[in-house]
Amino acid sequence: MIVRINELPANMIGFKAVGDLLKADFDVIIEELKDYINTNKNANYLLLFEKAPTDFALGAWLHEGLVRIKNSVDWSRGALVTDSERLIRYALEFDKTISGEFKSFLKSDYRAAIDWTAEKI
Repeated sequence: MIVRINELPANMIGFKAVGDLLKADFDVIIEELKDYINTNKNANYLLLFEKAPTDFALGAWLHEGLVRIKNSVDWSRGALVTDSERLIRYALEFDKTISGEFKSFLKSDYRAAIDWTAEKI
């Protein structure tokens, strides 16, 4: 499941993937991002994976979900926080397809990921 991270700067929104993930979890993110965009000029977005996914197909639907998010909102910065090298590789490919900035961070750099996403650095 994916849950919203509440303790973030006001100019960003974030989600944490915990436990088992389903493709439908991205529907929740997209709707929350659309609501967020209605009250904010740009989306600064962070997605944290607590643990590395084990499902090989996850990378493919993560990419599909990120593309759906990209096409649904006008975003400024997006960050992926994970220790999964596979997800980082997908994120690097995704970065080539968006107009805003997108960056990957290791979980040990979570605080830096928040600061970057919130445009503090």
